[in-house]
Amino acid sequence: MQEFDKISIPEISKKHMLMILHALEYTGENANMSSFIDLKKSIVKELSELAETTEDKFMKYLEKESL
Repeated sequence: MQEFDKISIPEISKKHMLMILHALEYTGENANMSSFIDLKKSIVKELSELAETTEDKFMKYLEKESL
């Protein structure tokens, strides 16, 4: 098996991304594991920078588009 340090997901639906982010937040809060919260924050930060918007606006966009 080939080893690698990073993984890239070329395309994922907004609904699935929102589910992943909520799952990270839920797990971090309920298992008291800050690494899950930190990962969620990191993903949201990266994606909002790519979308050239704020983190709050990006999350609202995901939530609106995933209804």
